[in-house]
Amino acid sequence: MVVKRKYRSLLMVLLLVVAGNFTINGWSMDAGGYKNISVDQFIEMMGHKDFTLINVHVPYRGEIAETDLLLPFHDIDQQKEKLPNDLNTKIVVYCMSGPMGYVAAEKLVAMGYRRVIHFQGGMVSWKKSGKSLVNR
Repeated sequence: MVVKRKYRSLLMVLLLVVAGNFTINGWSMDAGGYKNISVDQFIEMMGHKDFTLINVHVPYRGEIAETDLLLPFHDIDQQKEKLPNDLNTKIVVYCMSGPMGYVAAEKLVAMGYRRVIHFQGGMVSWKKSGKSLVNR
C-alpha cells in the first residue's frame, strides 16, 4: 500500500511537470511556445486591449489601428531596445496573412518572452471581417 501511494505521488508530480510545459499563466501554448489565435479571438482581445501589438510585415502595407510597434519579422530579435523589458508582457504579433508572424513569434519566444500570441490571419482576415487598415 505504501508503494502504491509513493508511485501515485510520483505520477502526480510527473503529470504536473508535463502540464506545466504546455500552459503558462493559465493559457495553452502551441508547439512553438506561443499561442495562435483566430480573427474572432483577436477582435475580442482588441475590445479590451491589454497587450503590445506588433506589425511584423515587410514591406509596410498598412496596419491595424492601435498597433504599438512596426518591427520587421526577420530581425525582431535585433530590436530588443524597442520591445518591452518585462518578459511577461503579453505581446501579439501579426503580418499580412501569417508566415512572417510565425517567424516573429518564434524569435520572441527564443528571446525569453513568455506570453507571445500570433494572430494567424493577420491583416487579410482582419479586412475580411469588415475591419479596415490604417496607414501612417
